[in-house]
Amino acid sequence: MAYTTHNFKTKKELREWVKQGNSATVFQPGPFGPDVRDGRTVIKGPHGYHLWYAQVEVKDNEIIKFIK
Repeated sequence: MAYTTHNFKTKKELREWVKQGNSATVFQPGPFGPDVRDGRTVIKGPHGYHLWYAQVEVKDNEIIKFIK
């Protein structure tokens, strides 16, 4: 699982950010990061609380498409 560099409070806030054409960079903390492989991954937020999850498609560490 990964996080976005911007600490979005809700999944809707993240979805709107991407929909407006803004960049949403992702990273994975710990020994398997910081880069996220291209393809599908799960984003969680907000940082430290994990109140929402989103399945997204990532290319070059940026969200390009929402799956769920």
